[in-house]
Amino acid sequence: MPTAARVSRIVSLVPSLTEAVAVTAPGLLVGATDWCSHPGGLDVVRVGGTKNPDIAAITALRPDLVLANEEENREPDLAALRAAGIEVLVTEVRDLDQAFAELERMLVTGCGLTVPRWLDEAREAWATVPPPYGGGRRAVVPIWRRPWMVLGRNTFAGDLLARLGVHNVYADRAERYPRIPLDELRASGADLVVLPDEPYRFTADDGPEAFPALPAALVDGRYLTWYGPSLAEAPAVLRAALR
Repeated sequence: MPTAARVSRIVSLVPSLTEAVAVTAPGLLVGATDWCSHPGGLDVVRVGGTKNPDIAAITALRPDLVLANEEENREPDLAALRAAGIEVLVTEVRDLDQAFAELERMLVTGCGLTVPRWLDEAREAWATVPPPYGGGRRAVVPIWRRPWMVLGRNTFAGDLLARLGVHNVYADRAERYPRIPLDELRASGADLVVLPDEPYRFTADDGPEAFPALPAALVDGRYLTWYGPSLAEAPAVLRAALR
């Protein structure tokens, strides 16, 4: 891992991590993926997608550190960066507590920064969320259609929903993102369908019609699936969407 004195050029291959660094110390970022949409007006070199980054373009930027995630990025790409002599910090985020720990590890240990105020605010915001009352609601949470895919076990988004009193009916599935036929989703016993706008962009006209018997909660995927500065506002934003 580079020392703090050496880290002055960072490329991020994860939208959440891009926003975390850009808000905390914008001068460190020299490259990010095409999907890194926050903060607005981010002016860095674009290096392709999370699944197909341009290794040559990243290498040409001479980064001290590349930020990645074990789920969002492919190991062959990360191995190619390491083979080029580039340090790669890989995060793993399966729940909220791990997100906080990994963000601090990335920013403090990896980037040589101090703990940012937004991270403290995010911890405080989630610490004040009251525990779920009663049995809560049971939801299916599609992340794709054609074919239908949903949240399964051990997911960051599923943990956020559980903390807000929404139980994912497929949380005990062996797969983290199982493919489930639509008829089975409709017969799952859920009393709510949660439809984020990423990775598939569900909208009021694309998604709710497939579940005519269920109320639909359309949620901003940045607040449900991103681990970064958005976590400070996520409890309030998600609770409003889930009402």
